[in-house]
Amino acid sequence: MSELEIWIVVVLLAVATFIARSSFWLVGHHINLPKRVQEALRYAPACALAAIILPDLMLSNGELDVAVSNPRLVAGVAATAFFLVKRNMLMTIFFGMAVYTYVRLGL
Repeated sequence: MSELEIWIVVVLLAVATFIARSSFWLVGHHINLPKRVQEALRYAPACALAAIILPDLMLSNGELDVAVSNPRLVAGVAATAFFLVKRNMLMTIFFGMAVYTYVRLGL
């Protein structure tokens, strides 16, 4: 691939990204989504976060590891329980990292 072709691809990808991301901003007020779709979209951030975090918690060296010896899984479960009780995101992060460090170092 020549340098010109690479730059053409970069520019086309930038244009495609701009169009895809700005389309709702430019014509969003003209599109009315059904109420059921709007309600379902409320859960999209939580689903995306779960899709990113759960594999990291449950996989170790590319294999499923749901044992108590998995420090990431133990810390994730503990942090989830902590958040359900306290409802404080910053303290949950600190608590989860403390549990992870404690379990990982085997203190």
